[in-house]
Amino acid sequence: MVKHNNMLPDGHFHKKWQTRIKTWFDQPMRKKRRATNRKEKAAKLAPRPLQKLRPSVRCPTVKYNTKVRLGRGFTALELKEAGIKIRYAPTIGIAFDKRRRSHSLTTHRNNVARLIEYQKRLLIFKKAKKN
Repeated sequence: MVKHNNMLPDGHFHKKWQTRIKTWFDQPMRKKRRATNRKEKAAKLAPRPLQKLRPSVRCPTVKYNTKVRLGRGFTALELKEAGIKIRYAPTIGIAFDKRRRSHSLTTHRNNVARLIEYQKRLLIFKKAKKN
């Protein structure tokens, strides 16, 4: 067993080791392809947002509680105060989390304000009737 950061005593490598390794020469092109696919998807979904609307929450623990990030979904109480039914929320692009509770009153108010602002900017197109 080799210990510490020393040189290997004898390199017992396979003769055709190049065939046994995985290269990543297509990484730049794959990155470009992903970006173009994202743009095409955004254009196809045109007026719809790409992601769901998520609440702003504070990170847990003393180390990170000064940081505000996006949470998993809005609480039932936040949706109720904004006048949105829980079953209707996902259909208009709003995330709902049944496990989350609002401990902070200011965070609760901010999230309700986010929902109300989202509703003001929301455009709903009626579906075309099928023949």
